[in-house]
Amino acid sequence: MKGVMRFGKKGKLSPWFVGPYQVLKCIGKVAYELDLPNELAPVHPVFHVSMLKKCIGDPVSIFPLKGLGVDENLSYEEVLVEILDRQVKRLRNKEVASIKVPWRNHLVEGATWEAEANMKSRYPHLFPSALIRT
Repeated sequence: MKGVMRFGKKGKLSPWFVGPYQVLKCIGKVAYELDLPNELAPVHPVFHVSMLKKCIGDPVSIFPLKGLGVDENLSYEEVLVEILDRQVKRLRNKEVASIKVPWRNHLVEGATWEAEANMKSRYPHLFPSALIRT
């Protein structure tokens, strides 16, 4: 569509909503004016109520964008913090080692299990090096 501004990716991976933004005032019964940031200056700040979604956020889980290092395409690099746990799953012919890792800018409940071999290649500083015998 002509004149439509896209946020992030195109197609089914594009975000459904951007924000949250503060409501400045109610215009009529079904329109609201929003306090948009400077990068959204080309967008008209008045929206119909059907285009808005109520945002009930937990203040603890909201992170400032300045600390995240968000790129202009609204993405940022995940950084591993530490190793919480280690497990080895036995399959028929081999064993797969996994580690549980928390990520920076996520809560502890957001820790994920990752393949140990992949994490060793990406974050070698978190793994103790092999002991050198003299």
